[in-house]
Parts: sequence; C-alpha cells; structure tokens
Amino acid sequence: MNNFNFGMDGWMPFGGNGDPLTFLVLVALWSVLWKGLSLWHAGRRGQTWWFAILLVVNTLGLLEIIYLFGILKLKFSELFSKKH
Repeated sequence: MNNFNFGMDGWMPFGGNGDPLTFLVLVALWSVLWKGLSLWHAGRRGQTWWFAILLVVNTLGLLEIIYLFGILKLKFSELFSKKH
C-alpha cells in the first residue's frame, strides 16, 4: 500500500495540498522566467540557432538553465546584467 492519494481531494506534488491552479501558475512563472532570460541572452549574442531551439522546445526551464549556466557559463549575478 502506498502513501500517495491520487483521488479528487487535491493531491499535489512535493507533499502540498494546495490549489492545483496555484501549482500550475508557479510552474508557468518558473518556465517563463528561464525562457525569457535564455532568449534575451541568445538574441543579444546573435545566436540564432540557440534562440530558435529555446523558443520552440519547452522543458520547464531545464534546457534554458543548461544554456545559461552550461553553455554560456554565466554566474547567477550576470543573468540580469546588460553587459555582453
């Protein structure tokens, strides 16, 4: 017998019992933040292929985070900087 309840009582990931709409809004905001940052950096650097890939592929921010920190090697403090 498992401890997960997938019934109609509002089961949420990570042990929360909140409104499913709240969870979806948080996921959307998380995704939009990372997508926006990665598209902004790719556009400023003229990286057309990365821009196109990041625009089309939706990965809840994972591909965008890999691009920003793995490919560009940015530090967190550089994410919102206008310096190139």
